[in-house]
Amino acid sequence: MSTETHTITSTLWLWTNDKAPASWHFMTIDGEAGEVIHALALMRRLESGRRRGWGSMKVSATIGDTDWETSIFPANEAKGWLLPVKAAVRKAEGLVTGDKVTVTITI
Repeated sequence: MSTETHTITSTLWLWTNDKAPASWHFMTIDGEAGEVIHALALMRRLESGRRRGWGSMKVSATIGDTDWETSIFPANEAKGWLLPVKAAVRKAEGLVTGDKVTVTITI
């Protein structure tokens, strides 16, 4: 399987829900990178004959000096992908909601 690497700058935002006590921080990957990732996800689905949970794609992500493994999820309303940014990464890099953040992802 081939790999793709993309560097994206996006705003860190907070998802909350009245019905769930949890909140999550995300970055949205859209535009050209989002379209390329969508095409790659479709190609991989056709090759394997199956779809990962929620249509997710495994990625390696890097912000600053912090690397981690995670999954990105399709975001139909944003016509892109959602990258969850866990607390350990935000703390290590001093990130807060609303920050413009540059991330490199490898799929």
